[in-house]
Amino acid sequence: MLDDFLVRAGLAGIGTALTAAPLGCFVVWRRMAYFGDATAHAALLGVAMSLALQGPIMLGVLCAALLMALMVQTLSGRGLAEDTLLGVAAHSALAVGLVAVSFLSGVRVDLMAYLFGDILAVSKTDLAVIWGGAAVVIGLMLWRWHRLLTATLNPDLAQASGISFRTEQLVITIALAITVAVAIKAVGALLIGALLVIPPAAARPLARTPEVMALLTALIGSVAAIAGLGAAFQFDTPTGPTIVCVAAGIFTITTLVGRFGRQTG
Repeated sequence: MLDDFLVRAGLAGIGTALTAAPLGCFVVWRRMAYFGDATAHAALLGVAMSLALQGPIMLGVLCAALLMALMVQTLSGRGLAEDTLLGVAAHSALAVGLVAVSFLSGVRVDLMAYLFGDILAVSKTDLAVIWGGAAVVIGLMLWRWHRLLTATLNPDLAQASGISFRTEQLVITIALAITVAVAIKAVGALLIGALLVIPPAAARPLARTPEVMALLTALIGSVAAIAGLGAAFQFDTPTGPTIVCVAAGIFTITTLVGRFGRQTG
C-alpha cells in the first residue's frame, strides 16, 4: 500500500502535467519558451510580496506572474527585441525576488522549495488548488481552442475572420499565470518553464494534428511525473529535477524515433 504522501505527490504531478499540457503546446507553437520562464521567475517576487503582506502565497504568485506577463506583452516591440526584453525581465524578476525575500526579517523562507518545488510536501488543500487550476486552464483552452489555434497557425486567416491576436495572447497570458501559481508548490519557479516546453516538444514528432499533440503532451507529462516521482523515491534524488530529467529522456527518445521514421518513410 502506497504511503499517503506519495499518492498526494503523484496526483499533484499529474494535475500539474494536465495544467501545463494544452498551454505548453501554444508556448512551443508560438516560440514563447522564454516568455514562460519570465512569468515563472516572477513567482518568487510574488512569494516575497505575500509573505511581507501576510497574504496567501498563491494569490501573490498569481498577481506577480500576471503583472510580469502583461508588462512583457505591453512593452514588446517598443524599441527592444522581444528576446532581449524577456531576458531582462526573467533575470531581473528572479533577482529582485531573491533580494526581497532576504529583507523579510523574522520570516523563515525555504527558498529551495519555491525554486525547485517540494512535491512530497503537498497537502490535500494544495491538491485541491492544483486540480482546480487544472480545471480552469483546461476549460479556458477548450473554450478558446479554435480561435487560439487559428491565431497561432494562420494569423492572416485569423485577421480575416475577425479574431484578435492580442485578445488570444491575453488568454494565454492569464492561463500561464494560473499555471505558474498552481505549479510552484509542486515543481518550483525554475522548473515550471521546463514542464511547459519539454512534454510538448517530446509529443511534437509523434503527432499529426494539434489535438493529438495536446493529448500526447498530457500523457507524456503525466508519465514523467509518476516515473520521476518513483525514481526520486528509489534513488533519493530531488523530486522536481528528477521529473524534468525523465521528461528530457522521453524527449530524446521521441526525437530519435521521429527522425528515424522520417528517414525510413
